Amino acid sequence: MPRLLFVLVLAMTLQSAEAQFSKRLFDTYDAYAFSGISSRRFTHAELMTHLAALQQKLGPLMTMEQAGVSAENRSIHLLKLGSGPVKIFLWSQMHGDEPTATMALLDILNYIAQQKESPEVKAILAQTTLLMVPMLNPDGAQRFQRRTSQGIDMNRDALRLQTPEARILKGVRDAYQPEIGFNLHDQDPRYTVGDQGTVAVISLLAPAYNVEKSDNAVRTRAKQVASTLTLVLEQFVKGHLGKYDDTFEPRAFGDNIQKWGTSVVLIESGGWKNDPEKMFIRKLNCVGLLSVFHAVAVKSYVQNGTMPYERIPMNTRTLYDIIIRGATVTFPDGRAPIIADIAVNKEEVRDGGVSTWRGRVVDFGDLSVFYAHEEWNGEGKIIEGAAVELNDIVDLPMLRAAVR
Repeated sequence: MPRLLFVLVLAMTLQSAEAQFSKRLFDTYDAYAFSGISSRRFTHAELMTHLAALQQKLGPLMTMEQAGVSAENRSIHLLKLGSGPVKIFLWSQMHGDEPTATMALLDILNYIAQQKESPEVKAILAQTTLLMVPMLNPDGAQRFQRRTSQGIDMNRDALRLQTPEARILKGVRDAYQPEIGFNLHDQDPRYTVGDQGTVAVISLLAPAYNVEKSDNAVRTRAKQVASTLTLVLEQFVKGHLGKYDDTFEPRAFGDNIQKWGTSVVLIESGGWKNDPEKMFIRKLNCVGLLSVFHAVAVKSYVQNGTMPYERIPMNTRTLYDIIIRGATVTFPDGRAPIIADIAVNKEEVRDGGVSTWRGRVVDFGDLSVFYAHEEWNGEGKIIEGAAVELNDIVDLPMLRAAVR
């Protein structure tokens, strides 16, 4: 067999093997998903309880050490698994209200505990060293807020390093010098893919390390890893992957860690219809990351090149939760009625630990270039203008009844 043909056949075989592994992970997810967590709201104390339970299952496969403490003296832990030459660093909940990937990391740990004798897990642990910081901003997580307790957006603190949490992140990165890093976040669930109006369930980025957005060996490797993740996820949510803006941000950790020599891939968990707790997106994170770990372990990710990542459409913002199409809006003071589209987004309200959802009018008029998770036909229906003024809180059941 000619050498070129042999290489192509080998590449296709490896890619097929990876696809089979990821599909098996997807299909059997319920059997290994970590059952101790079923809501995206959990505290540092709850996470530590979960990690202690997983430590019992994993035994010597995982070590857990305190990397430091937050501004409010909550512990920040580093988990280590495997003894391989390629170090993979993952950090989650840099923003306290972005926990989707944290849940996925617990799933990954549970999978490794259950499947430690499988050839895939053996390869991962033999060829890579996994370094995980599952909750980098525990004070923010306690409040379910983006920023740290000192009011700092940690992802804009890579240069000044004012926060203890940022210093811990840089310290771990510098101590281990990982080849590959995953910066794990959540984005607004209303991002869309290109101009198609489809929700971006996950958006990826191989961050720039300079203003010119140059490619060097480090960023090229990040794009290869992102391409592998793209191919995995497209099996399950084809058309729902977006590419995050790669404008260089000199204060951000992803851009700087790329600059410091670790190939970084940003994963932004977006939205999915009827998935407010992001459990399906948690599953995608788990399946995608485990698949990439194995592709790195067997070195098949290099063969995927950079084009699968490069061709992902850009993130856009053309999606609302609800659009009422073509309703007749009337006014009691004699102004003429108008035909208008009305956009409403859902907001979570917490009271005594219980979540409820309410609507807020966020746009009004000709919304023909926008899309929505739900579209309600308002043609021939009359709505009083006072009930749908911009920025007003609306009663969703009453509004729905008005256009039925």
